[in-house]
Amino acid sequence: MGTPDRRRRVTITDVACHAQVSTTAVSKVLRNAYGVSAAMRAKVQAAIDELGYRPHNAARAMRGRTFTIGVLLPHIRNPFFADILEGLVAEISGSGYQAIMVQSGGRDPAAERRGSDALVDRQVDGILTVAPVSTKAQLEALAKSTPTVVLGRHDRSALYDCVLADDEAGAELVVEHLIALGHRRIAHITQKDTLSGRPAALLQTIRARTYERVMAEHGLARHIALAVTSYSEEGGYAGARDLLTRDPRPTAIFAGADQAASGALAAIHEAGLAVPGDVSVAGYDNSRVIGLAHISLTSVDQDGAIMGRTAGRLLLERIGGRTAAVRFSVNPTLVTRRSTGVARPP
Repeated sequence: MGTPDRRRRVTITDVACHAQVSTTAVSKVLRNAYGVSAAMRAKVQAAIDELGYRPHNAARAMRGRTFTIGVLLPHIRNPFFADILEGLVAEISGSGYQAIMVQSGGRDPAAERRGSDALVDRQVDGILTVAPVSTKAQLEALAKSTPTVVLGRHDRSALYDCVLADDEAGAELVVEHLIALGHRRIAHITQKDTLSGRPAALLQTIRARTYERVMAEHGLARHIALAVTSYSEEGGYAGARDLLTRDPRPTAIFAGADQAASGALAAIHEAGLAVPGDVSVAGYDNSRVIGLAHISLTSVDQDGAIMGRTAGRLLLERIGGRTAAVRFSVNPTLVTRRSTGVARPP
Protein backbone atom coordinates (compact mmCIF):
# COMPACT_ATOMS: atom_id res chain seq x y z
CA MET A 1 0.00 0.00 0.00
CA GLY A 2 1.45 3.34 -0.99
CA THR A 3 1.75 6.60 0.86
CA PRO A 4 0.57 9.68 -1.06
CA ASP A 5 2.86 12.61 -1.81
CA ARG A 6 2.39 14.99 1.11
CA ARG A 7 2.85 17.98 -1.22
CA ARG A 8 -0.57 17.42 -2.75
CA ARG A 9 -4.01 17.17 -1.16
CA VAL A 10 -4.94 13.69 0.05
CA THR A 11 -7.88 12.34 -1.95
CA ILE A 12 -10.61 9.81 -1.28
CA THR A 13 -8.76 7.44 -3.64
CA ASP A 14 -5.68 7.68 -1.43
CA VAL A 15 -7.78 6.78 1.59
CA ALA A 16 -9.34 3.82 -0.23
CA CYS A 17 -5.91 2.49 -1.31
CA HIS A 18 -4.47 2.93 2.18
CA ALA A 19 -7.42 1.13 3.80
CA GLN A 20 -7.56 -1.45 0.98
CA VAL A 21 -11.25 -0.84 0.37
CA SER A 22 -13.26 0.67 -2.47
CA THR A 23 -13.82 4.40 -2.88
CA THR A 24 -17.52 3.63 -2.51
CA ALA A 25 -16.87 2.21 0.95
CA VAL A 26 -14.92 5.34 1.94
CA SER A 27 -17.73 7.54 0.60
CA LYS A 28 -20.29 5.64 2.67
CA VAL A 29 -18.24 6.11 5.82
CA LEU A 30 -17.78 9.83 5.11
CA ARG A 31 -21.52 10.18 4.56
CA ASN A 32 -22.23 8.06 7.64
CA ALA A 33 -24.47 6.00 5.39
CA TYR A 34 -26.92 3.72 7.09
CA GLY A 35 -25.77 0.09 7.31
CA VAL A 36 -21.98 0.59 7.33
CA SER A 37 -20.39 -1.98 9.65
CA ALA A 38 -18.38 -0.91 12.69
CA ALA A 39 -15.33 -2.77 11.37
CA MET A 40 -15.46 -0.99 8.02
CA ARG A 41 -15.97 2.37 9.71
CA ALA A 42 -12.96 1.79 11.99
CA LYS A 43 -10.76 0.68 9.08
CA VAL A 44 -11.58 3.71 6.96
CA GLN A 45 -11.35 6.13 9.88
CA ALA A 46 -7.88 4.80 10.72
CA ALA A 47 -6.75 5.48 7.15
CA ILE A 48 -8.27 8.98 7.27
CA ASP A 49 -6.43 9.73 10.52
CA GLU A 50 -3.12 8.33 9.27
CA LEU A 51 -3.22 10.25 6.01
CA GLY A 52 -4.70 13.43 7.44
CA TYR A 53 -7.51 13.40 4.87
CA ARG A 54 -9.86 16.39 4.95
CA PRO A 55 -12.95 16.30 2.71
CA HIS A 56 -13.28 19.29 0.39
CA ASN A 57 -16.41 21.06 1.59
CA ALA A 58 -16.95 23.08 -1.56
CA ALA A 59 -16.87 19.96 -3.72
CA ARG A 60 -19.19 18.16 -1.34
CA ALA A 61 -21.67 21.03 -1.42
CA MET A 62 -21.71 20.92 -5.25
CA ARG A 63 -22.59 17.22 -5.00
CA GLY A 64 -25.64 18.19 -2.94
CA ARG A 65 -24.31 18.23 0.65
CA THR A 66 -23.12 21.03 2.90
CA PHE A 67 -22.14 18.75 5.81
CA THR A 68 -24.00 20.97 8.25
CA ILE A 69 -26.76 20.09 10.71
CA GLY A 70 -29.16 22.83 11.73
CA VAL A 71 -30.37 23.09 15.33
CA LEU A 72 -33.56 25.05 15.98
CA LEU A 73 -33.87 26.11 19.63
CA PRO A 74 -36.68 28.12 21.25
CA HIS A 75 -33.99 30.30 22.88
CA ILE A 76 -30.49 29.97 24.33
CA ARG A 77 -31.27 30.83 27.97
CA ASN A 78 -32.18 27.32 29.10
CA PRO A 79 -29.07 25.49 30.46
CA PHE A 80 -30.70 22.16 29.55
CA PHE A 81 -30.35 23.04 25.87
CA ALA A 82 -26.58 23.24 26.39
CA ASP A 83 -26.60 19.59 27.52
CA ILE A 84 -28.48 18.62 24.36
CA LEU A 85 -26.06 20.53 22.12
CA GLU A 86 -23.06 19.03 23.88
CA GLY A 87 -24.39 15.54 23.23
CA LEU A 88 -25.17 16.33 19.60
CA VAL A 89 -21.72 17.77 18.91
CA ALA A 90 -20.04 14.79 20.60
CA GLU A 91 -22.02 12.38 18.41
CA ILE A 92 -21.26 14.07 15.09
CA SER A 93 -17.62 14.72 15.97
CA GLY A 94 -15.41 12.99 13.43
CA SER A 95 -18.22 12.63 10.90
CA GLY A 96 -17.27 15.77 8.99
CA TYR A 97 -20.51 17.49 10.03
CA GLN A 98 -20.80 20.77 11.89
CA ALA A 99 -23.82 22.09 13.80
CA ILE A 100 -25.22 25.57 13.29
CA MET A 101 -27.88 27.01 15.57
CA VAL A 102 -30.86 29.28 15.06
CA GLN A 103 -33.21 30.68 17.71
CA SER A 104 -36.90 30.34 16.93
CA GLY A 105 -38.16 33.11 19.20
CA GLY A 106 -39.61 31.08 22.08
CA ARG A 107 -43.25 30.08 21.72
CA ASP A 108 -44.04 32.01 18.53
CA PRO A 109 -44.98 29.60 15.69
CA ALA A 110 -44.33 32.26 13.04
CA ALA A 111 -40.82 32.94 14.38
CA GLU A 112 -40.19 29.20 14.52
CA ARG A 113 -41.20 28.88 10.89
CA ARG A 114 -38.80 31.67 9.94
CA GLY A 115 -36.04 29.85 11.81
CA SER A 116 -36.62 26.56 10.02
CA ASP A 117 -36.86 28.38 6.67
CA ALA A 118 -33.49 30.02 7.38
CA LEU A 119 -31.89 26.60 7.95
CA VAL A 120 -33.46 25.15 4.81
CA ASP A 121 -32.28 28.18 2.80
CA ARG A 122 -28.75 27.48 4.03
CA GLN A 123 -29.10 23.94 2.65
CA VAL A 124 -28.37 22.13 5.90
CA ASP A 125 -28.36 18.36 5.47
CA GLY A 126 -30.53 17.72 8.53
CA ILE A 127 -32.45 19.60 11.21
CA LEU A 128 -32.87 19.00 14.93
CA THR A 129 -35.78 21.03 16.27
CA VAL A 130 -36.06 21.22 20.06
CA ALA A 131 -39.49 21.55 21.75
CA PRO A 132 -41.14 22.98 18.63
CA VAL A 133 -44.57 24.64 18.71
CA SER A 134 -45.28 24.03 15.02
CA THR A 135 -48.11 21.68 14.13
CA LYS A 136 -47.42 18.09 13.20
CA ALA A 137 -48.39 18.90 9.59
CA GLN A 138 -45.82 21.71 9.49
CA LEU A 139 -43.11 19.46 10.92
CA GLU A 140 -43.93 16.76 8.36
CA ALA A 141 -43.72 19.32 5.56
CA LEU A 142 -40.25 20.26 6.82
CA ALA A 143 -39.23 16.59 7.05
CA LYS A 144 -40.26 16.00 3.42
CA SER A 145 -37.59 18.45 2.29
CA THR A 146 -34.91 17.93 4.97
CA PRO A 147 -34.17 14.96 7.26
CA THR A 148 -35.63 16.00 10.63
CA VAL A 149 -35.47 14.89 14.25
CA VAL A 150 -37.93 16.37 16.74
CA LEU A 151 -36.82 16.49 20.38
CA GLY A 152 -39.26 16.93 23.26
CA ARG A 153 -42.57 16.32 21.49
CA HIS A 154 -44.71 13.23 21.95
CA ASP A 155 -45.76 12.99 18.30
CA ARG A 156 -45.76 9.88 16.16
CA SER A 157 -44.89 10.39 12.53
CA ALA A 158 -43.65 8.28 9.67
CA LEU A 159 -41.72 11.25 8.27
CA TYR A 160 -39.50 12.35 11.15
CA ASP A 161 -37.80 10.79 14.16
CA CYS A 162 -38.69 11.68 17.75
CA VAL A 163 -36.43 11.87 20.79
CA LEU A 164 -38.28 12.41 24.04
CA ALA A 165 -38.42 11.60 27.72
CA ASP A 166 -41.20 9.73 29.50
CA ASP A 167 -42.69 12.95 30.89
CA GLU A 168 -45.55 11.14 32.58
CA ALA A 169 -43.12 8.98 34.56
CA GLY A 170 -40.95 12.00 35.39
CA ALA A 171 -43.81 14.13 36.68
CA GLU A 172 -45.13 11.19 38.69
CA LEU A 173 -41.73 10.79 40.37
CA VAL A 174 -41.83 14.41 41.56
CA VAL A 175 -45.38 14.41 42.90
CA GLU A 176 -44.98 11.03 44.62
CA HIS A 177 -41.75 12.27 46.21
CA LEU A 178 -43.46 15.37 47.63
CA ILE A 179 -46.42 13.37 48.90
CA ALA A 180 -44.05 10.90 50.58
CA LEU A 181 -42.50 13.87 52.41
CA GLY A 182 -45.91 14.65 53.88
CA HIS A 183 -46.94 17.45 51.54
CA ARG A 184 -50.61 17.75 50.65
CA ARG A 185 -50.89 21.31 49.33
CA ILE A 186 -48.70 20.78 46.28
CA ALA A 187 -48.90 23.34 43.47
CA HIS A 188 -47.63 23.15 39.90
CA ILE A 189 -46.19 25.80 37.57
CA THR A 190 -46.84 24.95 33.93
CA GLN A 191 -46.51 26.60 30.54
CA LYS A 192 -49.38 27.80 28.42
CA ASP A 193 -50.08 25.61 25.38
CA THR A 194 -49.51 27.38 22.08
CA LEU A 195 -50.02 24.39 19.80
CA SER A 196 -53.49 24.25 18.32
CA GLY A 197 -55.05 20.91 17.51
CA ARG A 198 -52.84 18.50 19.47
CA PRO A 199 -51.78 20.03 22.82
CA ALA A 200 -51.51 16.49 24.23
CA ALA A 201 -48.25 16.14 22.28
CA LEU A 202 -46.64 18.92 24.30
CA LEU A 203 -44.49 17.94 27.25
CA GLN A 204 -45.94 20.67 29.50
CA THR A 205 -49.43 19.27 28.95
CA ILE A 206 -48.31 15.78 29.92
CA ARG A 207 -46.52 16.99 33.04
CA ALA A 208 -49.48 19.08 34.18
CA ARG A 209 -52.04 16.34 33.56
CA THR A 210 -49.87 13.80 35.38
CA TYR A 211 -49.60 16.15 38.36
CA GLU A 212 -53.39 16.40 38.48
CA ARG A 213 -53.83 12.65 38.11
CA VAL A 214 -51.43 11.70 40.89
CA MET A 215 -52.92 14.31 43.22
CA ALA A 216 -56.41 12.91 42.56
CA GLU A 217 -55.24 9.32 43.05
CA HIS A 218 -54.02 10.28 46.52
CA GLY A 219 -57.30 11.98 47.41
CA LEU A 220 -55.76 15.43 47.06
CA ALA A 221 -57.84 16.78 44.17
CA ARG A 222 -59.09 19.66 46.34
CA HIS A 223 -55.50 20.84 46.76
CA ILE A 224 -54.71 20.98 43.02
CA ALA A 225 -53.35 24.45 42.24
CA LEU A 226 -52.00 25.42 38.82
CA ALA A 227 -50.13 28.55 37.79
CA VAL A 228 -50.11 28.79 34.00
CA THR A 229 -47.19 31.00 32.98
CA SER A 230 -44.06 29.86 31.11
CA TYR A 231 -41.02 27.64 31.50
CA SER A 232 -38.77 30.62 32.20
CA GLU A 233 -37.35 32.38 35.24
CA GLU A 234 -39.86 35.17 34.74
CA GLY A 235 -42.70 32.66 34.43
CA GLY A 236 -41.61 30.75 37.52
CA TYR A 237 -41.30 33.95 39.52
CA ALA A 238 -44.76 35.18 38.48
CA GLY A 239 -46.30 31.75 39.04
CA ALA A 240 -44.83 31.37 42.51
CA ARG A 241 -45.91 34.87 43.54
CA ASP A 242 -49.45 34.00 42.49
CA LEU A 243 -49.42 30.67 44.33
CA LEU A 244 -48.01 32.17 47.53
CA THR A 245 -50.96 34.56 47.78
CA ARG A 246 -53.51 31.74 47.70
CA ASP A 247 -55.23 30.56 50.85
CA PRO A 248 -54.19 28.06 51.96
CA ARG A 249 -50.64 28.60 50.76
CA PRO A 250 -48.95 25.57 49.15
CA THR A 251 -46.23 23.83 51.13
CA ALA A 252 -44.58 22.54 47.95
CA ILE A 253 -44.21 23.74 44.36
CA PHE A 254 -43.42 21.49 41.41
CA ALA A 255 -42.16 23.61 38.52
CA GLY A 256 -42.28 22.00 35.09
CA ALA A 257 -38.75 23.15 34.22
CA ASP A 258 -35.63 24.09 36.16
CA GLN A 259 -35.74 27.62 34.78
CA ALA A 260 -39.22 28.10 36.21
CA ALA A 261 -38.09 26.56 39.49
CA SER A 262 -35.25 29.11 39.68
CA GLY A 263 -37.77 31.93 39.35
CA ALA A 264 -39.95 30.29 41.99
CA LEU A 265 -37.01 30.14 44.41
CA ALA A 266 -36.45 33.88 43.94
CA ALA A 267 -40.12 34.65 44.66
CA ILE A 268 -40.15 32.48 47.78
CA HIS A 269 -37.03 34.10 49.20
CA GLU A 270 -38.38 37.56 48.33
CA ALA A 271 -41.51 36.73 50.35
CA GLY A 272 -39.33 36.04 53.38
CA LEU A 273 -40.00 32.30 53.31
CA ALA A 274 -37.48 29.50 53.67
CA VAL A 275 -36.77 26.61 51.28
CA PRO A 276 -37.56 23.86 52.14
CA GLY A 277 -38.71 24.86 55.65
CA ASP A 278 -41.75 26.81 54.48
CA VAL A 279 -42.01 25.72 50.84
CA SER A 280 -40.32 22.79 49.10
CA VAL A 281 -39.44 23.30 45.42
CA ALA A 282 -38.74 20.75 42.68
CA GLY A 283 -37.91 21.27 39.03
CA TYR A 284 -37.49 19.30 35.83
CA ASP A 285 -34.41 18.83 33.54
CA ASN A 286 -31.60 18.51 36.12
CA SER A 287 -29.49 21.04 34.25
CA ARG A 288 -25.98 21.32 35.65
CA VAL A 289 -26.31 24.70 37.30
CA ILE A 290 -29.14 23.68 39.64
CA GLY A 291 -26.90 21.08 41.28
CA LEU A 292 -24.59 23.79 42.63
CA ALA A 293 -24.42 23.86 46.42
CA HIS A 294 -26.13 27.26 46.83
CA ILE A 295 -29.10 26.12 44.68
CA SER A 296 -29.33 22.36 45.33
CA LEU A 297 -32.63 21.87 43.52
CA THR A 298 -34.45 18.57 43.46
CA SER A 299 -35.11 17.83 39.80
CA VAL A 300 -36.02 15.19 37.23
CA ASP A 301 -33.02 14.06 35.20
CA GLN A 302 -33.86 13.21 31.58
CA ASP A 303 -30.21 13.13 30.45
CA GLY A 304 -29.96 15.90 27.89
CA ALA A 305 -26.58 14.67 26.68
CA ILE A 306 -28.00 11.25 25.78
CA MET A 307 -30.94 12.92 24.05
CA GLY A 308 -28.55 15.09 22.04
CA ARG A 309 -26.30 12.16 21.12
CA THR A 310 -29.30 10.11 20.04
CA ALA A 311 -30.66 12.97 17.95
CA GLY A 312 -27.26 13.31 16.26
CA ARG A 313 -27.08 9.59 15.51
CA LEU A 314 -30.60 9.53 14.10
CA LEU A 315 -29.92 12.55 11.90
CA LEU A 316 -26.77 11.01 10.47
CA GLU A 317 -28.72 7.81 9.77
CA ARG A 318 -31.49 9.79 8.07
CA ILE A 319 -28.96 11.67 5.96
CA GLY A 320 -27.33 8.35 5.15
CA GLY A 321 -30.54 6.97 3.69
CA ARG A 322 -32.67 5.47 6.47
CA THR A 323 -36.36 6.18 5.89
CA ALA A 324 -38.11 4.16 8.62
CA ALA A 325 -39.17 6.39 11.53
CA VAL A 326 -37.56 5.93 14.95
CA ARG A 327 -39.02 6.99 18.30
CA PHE A 328 -36.51 7.03 21.18
CA SER A 329 -37.64 7.58 24.77
CA VAL A 330 -35.46 8.31 27.82
CA ASN A 331 -36.45 6.91 31.21
CA PRO A 332 -36.17 9.79 33.72
CA THR A 333 -34.88 9.59 37.27
CA LEU A 334 -35.41 11.88 40.25
CA VAL A 335 -32.37 13.55 41.80
CA THR A 336 -33.26 14.71 45.32
CA ARG A 337 -31.43 17.64 46.85
CA ARG A 338 -31.92 20.16 49.67
CA SER A 339 -34.77 22.13 48.05
CA THR A 340 -37.32 19.50 49.15
CA GLY A 341 -37.90 18.44 52.72
CA VAL A 342 -40.45 17.01 55.15
CA ALA A 343 -43.64 19.06 55.38
CA ARG A 344 -44.16 20.94 58.61
CA PRO A 345 -47.16 19.89 60.69
CA PRO A 346 -50.20 22.11 59.98
